[in-house]
Amino acid sequence: MEDTEKPVTDAPAVTDGGPLDARPDLAGAALIAAKVKLLPGTPGVYRMYDAKGELLYVGKARDLKKRVTSYTKLAGHSNRIARMIASTAQMEFISTATETDALLLEANLIKRLKPRYNVLMRDDKSFPYILLTSDHEFPQLLKHRGTRTRKGDYFGPFASGSAVTATLNALQKAFLLRTCSDAMFENRTRPCLLFQIKRCSAPCTGEINREDYARLVAEARDFLRGRSRKTQQHLVTLMEKAAADLDFERAAIYRDRIRALTQIQQHQGINPRTLTEADLFAAWSDGGQTCVQVFFFRAGQNWGNRAYFPRHDKELSTDEVLDAFLAQFYEDRPPPRMVLLSHDVAGRALLAQALSINAGRKVAVGRPRRGEKRELVEHALTNAREALGRRLAESSSQQKLLEGVAGAFDLDQPPQRIEVYDNSHISGTKAVGGMIVAGPDGFMKNQYRKFNIKGEDMAPGDDYAMMREVLTRRFTRLLKESGDNPGGDASWPDLILIDGGAGQLRVALDILGELGIDSVTAVGVAKGPERDAGRERFFMSGRADFMMEPRNPVLYYLQRLRDEAHRYAIGSHRARRSKAIGANPLDDVPGVGAHRKRALLQHFGSARAVTRAGLADLESVNGISAKVAHAIYDHFHGNPGGAP
Repeated sequence: MEDTEKPVTDAPAVTDGGPLDARPDLAGAALIAAKVKLLPGTPGVYRMYDAKGELLYVGKARDLKKRVTSYTKLAGHSNRIARMIASTAQMEFISTATETDALLLEANLIKRLKPRYNVLMRDDKSFPYILLTSDHEFPQLLKHRGTRTRKGDYFGPFASGSAVTATLNALQKAFLLRTCSDAMFENRTRPCLLFQIKRCSAPCTGEINREDYARLVAEARDFLRGRSRKTQQHLVTLMEKAAADLDFERAAIYRDRIRALTQIQQHQGINPRTLTEADLFAAWSDGGQTCVQVFFFRAGQNWGNRAYFPRHDKELSTDEVLDAFLAQFYEDRPPPRMVLLSHDVAGRALLAQALSINAGRKVAVGRPRRGEKRELVEHALTNAREALGRRLAESSSQQKLLEGVAGAFDLDQPPQRIEVYDNSHISGTKAVGGMIVAGPDGFMKNQYRKFNIKGEDMAPGDDYAMMREVLTRRFTRLLKESGDNPGGDASWPDLILIDGGAGQLRVALDILGELGIDSVTAVGVAKGPERDAGRERFFMSGRADFMMEPRNPVLYYLQRLRDEAHRYAIGSHRARRSKAIGANPLDDVPGVGAHRKRALLQHFGSARAVTRAGLADLESVNGISAKVAHAIYDHFHGNPGGAP
């Protein structure tokens, strides 16, 4: 299943009316009416901005002139649209060749620019796939995320990484394909443990010939493409033949492979009888929120599901939310042959046309009315309703905790974004600063950040200097990104928690003061005596340090935030330390690439021996010129970049 999606590029603007051309004397419906006079009756995309230049809305139109004209009428709009029209101070237009192009461009712009009044798809993480490579004579089976740059067959998407891992483990047992990297494959001299436990056929050491391995690859490809019955029947035939020939060891191998294939099919949950390849979308709304439950069916098997909670105005209906969600979902993903919906959305025909163009084949989009497909939609709706119910219950308790945080720290309103900072190091080496983020929806892990401490003149273990560097880098970047509106968007925290006492808080206040930031409340969280949880002291500017009641739910919540920051910082530090352990001193020597590095290691035996070698010894290595030898010697003996 090759990725056939085509990138959407902006067409040239057909009118003036961008932010730089805004008329200061006009706003709202009057401004829109003035722009309408210049618009053509062709498909396109329009953007609406407020007086500060913030993007309000991105919309598409079959006829730009007619669509934008509808905003000039004062009556007949919902409160949401009326507010948007009143706030509009600037407009921008882009013409497209067709309405389909307008749909694709709209989805691209919404995902990239995240306008306030659009339905926004959140949790936009890439899906994992199974990749069967084709760029090696012995193909590799592996998990893949991201862009499809490597040649091979991609199977998916899977709803989660754990689902891919479980399927890969079973596929290893069933088809004995290698999962090792090409580098490891080329350097093996004897089979690894996977061969011993019958999870690999060990082509690296010639335990299987090329033709037999290619046959295993073909069987795996057929199975992943939905021809599972054919594959299993073939294995049954081979098992029976081996048993008839009294080759019971080989018959047992085929038996184990059949069991592995059966295990894959059993763990797929609901497997449809009549649905081979489809994505199923079911939307449920309640309490001003919507859950879109997505099920993935490939090769006649259920490859998992994922729940999305798009951000949208409370006035929008469920089918409107689903309609806006679909185009964004497929903006950077290849569609299946069929898309099934729980609601009959208005843009269904246009979506089908756009997906067909991107996929290079027909893609059907519909709402099933009867039969197995309808049963699957009802099942997905049940899952969407239950997922939304759980989220509403969790958000309710989360909101109460945030209200408690606001009361404890004298905030005007519950914080929408809390950032917690902590440092981790061992005697000052490989120091890392960690930042975690929490809000009304819990931990926002896609917003976490780590900071590799770079201060060269910093005393080892100076926590104050480390915190100064982390906070300076963080808020300097925020100021740069926000321009003339510091603290005015969702990326700015309402509250920052510093792991430490009065000293760490003083550093944070100094940094905020130097940068001219007064919209952020800083609080230091010091561990109790003997690091006893429940006896933490809190430090704030202009207020005496204080403690909370030991059984206060807000205290438990703040402990969770502190512990999560601690966990993230330690994990980042350990990762950096592990990377440093495996680092080669020769990596930093200018002019020494892979070939010269290999020659040096073969000659001296180790990287440490290279660092101690004399100039004459370095010059004697095959492939190392006198100039390069001087560069290596100077690098390790205190004269980097010095003259020979």
